[in-house]
Amino acid sequence: MSKSHYQAPRGTRDILPSEAGTWRWVLNSFADLAKRFGYGQVISPMFEDAGVFLRLGENTEVVSKEMFTFQDKDPKTPQDLALRPELTASICRAFAQHRPITPWKVWYEGPQFRYEKPQAGRFRQFVQVGAEIIGENDPASDVEIISLAWRFYETIGLKHISLLLNSLGDVETRELYNQELLSYLSKNAKGLSEESRDTLAKNPLRVLDSKRKEDLQIIAGAPTIQEFLTDDDKEHFESVRDGLKLLGIPFTVSPRLVRGLDYYTRTTFEFIADKLETAQNAVGGGGRYDGLVEELGGPPTQGIGFALGVDRILLACEAEKLELKNEMPLDAFVVDLTGGSHASQITDELRANGLGADRCFGSRSIKAQMKVADRSGALYAIIVGDDELEKNEVTLRDLRGDGSQEHVPRSDLVKALTASIKERYPQ
Repeated sequence: MSKSHYQAPRGTRDILPSEAGTWRWVLNSFADLAKRFGYGQVISPMFEDAGVFLRLGENTEVVSKEMFTFQDKDPKTPQDLALRPELTASICRAFAQHRPITPWKVWYEGPQFRYEKPQAGRFRQFVQVGAEIIGENDPASDVEIISLAWRFYETIGLKHISLLLNSLGDVETRELYNQELLSYLSKNAKGLSEESRDTLAKNPLRVLDSKRKEDLQIIAGAPTIQEFLTDDDKEHFESVRDGLKLLGIPFTVSPRLVRGLDYYTRTTFEFIADKLETAQNAVGGGGRYDGLVEELGGPPTQGIGFALGVDRILLACEAEKLELKNEMPLDAFVVDLTGGSHASQITDELRANGLGADRCFGSRSIKAQMKVADRSGALYAIIVGDDELEKNEVTLRDLRGDGSQEHVPRSDLVKALTASIKERYPQ
């Protein structure tokens, strides 16, 4: 009987060390920036009561088509569970459950799960970073949350990002607009694509997201929600725009930007990677959700947040031909030509003093060990041979610069290596 050759499930993939270092750099960059903005991390369960996500709107594709659902195996407490398709609902559930002091400023990272057709930058398991401010209605909080995402793109070096901005008004405004839009699209339904006619019956707003050629002319003639905004909605939106201008963050008002989830109110926004030559060129987005916490059992509470897709961000970096950084490289690789025991001692000593170190196993030649040292990405090689042992020293060789080397007393190794790294490879 032949052995099965298992592979990662469709729509998932393994992120190997050659890529994982870049992923970790992106995630760490976001974590560091969020901390500077005063946000604390929340780590949520990867699955929730399915009802948490039903609050996203039963006519949204995330709920109707894309959720991975299953039942709890405990027969005493039967419960429909779902792998989280997004994290805002989980964060709002956590707020409703724990009732922290407001404003609650939090950030997150982690995998989401959606059953959808895999394509470039879109997987069934995908990683997002994001942030939320819950318990604050000040337009300045909208500005801050948008600026956090914008500064993150700047931090990792992306330059060709466009910010699209809109307001969906309050719940009553949205309902009035929805009725008007339904009436207009129904009159023009014959000209819509089959997919959009199907969407129209469920959620007219989602038709505005269509990029199909046959839909674009009809969408261009549709009424915009700007015509229905109340004075309070307009004032809020104007304050957001003024705040972004004050911070020097460019934006374009996009009256037909509606996003894909039903819980959004007032400010909505999306970030587009201009260099991505695909229909799926959004690298993140979000908006205000002033009724979601209440839907999940909490008190009436305002909130705003965003989620950014790491896969799409990396594609955008590639499209801009950015030289992506990696995790901090190894500081040193120990090449031991005396049997291996000194490599064990030296790597342990370096690690104990906060330095990254690795070594070979087995009795390999110096040529073989130096090959591994080079592949490891280490900044320095620490070479221990019979001559070094006799003199109680090691040879410190620069692997990433000019290849120069020096002999260092064994007792001064940590001090000498640390000084060399600071001088030649300041971070």
